[in-house]
Amino acid sequence: MMSRELNGIGMTSARTRERLVERLRAEGIDHEAVLERIRTVPRHLFVDEALASRAYEDTALPIGYGQTISQPYIVALMTVALITDLPPGNRLQKVLEIGTGCGYQTAVLAPFVQHIYSVERIHALFRRAQENLRKLGVNNVSLRHADGWHGWKSQAPFQGILCAAAPEEIPPELLEQLDDGGRLVIPVGPKGRQHLVAVTRDGNEYRTRSIVPVSFVPLVEGTES
Repeated sequence: MMSRELNGIGMTSARTRERLVERLRAEGIDHEAVLERIRTVPRHLFVDEALASRAYEDTALPIGYGQTISQPYIVALMTVALITDLPPGNRLQKVLEIGTGCGYQTAVLAPFVQHIYSVERIHALFRRAQENLRKLGVNNVSLRHADGWHGWKSQAPFQGILCAAAPEEIPPELLEQLDDGGRLVIPVGPKGRQHLVAVTRDGNEYRTRSIVPVSFVPLVEGTES
């Protein structure tokens, strides 16, 4: 990829990205490795060219098909919630991501995981994510066009599961695919009353911690071609 496209100019420049990082730090994101990843991943490549000038605002943006690229603060918060117990320099072995979207969250998470298994139900977004991650050289990801409600049973168990859409109740299959000691980070609840939660598995017990109120698109069963 041409460095000019990757690095950005004007409203997508390094200075603009630095302002975003400082804002996230002011909002309580203090994991320096995650902040560095937010700084270096070119978010403008994951949105339509008409929205590129807004790529480093701390806001969700539309990516078509009724879906959004998540707000950078939420991407950072979910990443930190998933990896917070990792010693510096270590990585989770296997993580399942539900809702690849355009691939931005996947790209942010990639350095902290040996391998990501990511599921997207909308085929056009699945293909877009493939191309975006290829451009950035992110090669520790397996993508699948499938119904995320059912996870990816053949690759379970996972040390971490990150879900980018909100069910009203957590699908039991996701809990079953979580490794002992693993953590699920997921928004839960009906529209207008969603909370981001972290669920940690301890044998057959699941400990749930509420993090913040959020607003996500709903987790929908089925796929779209």
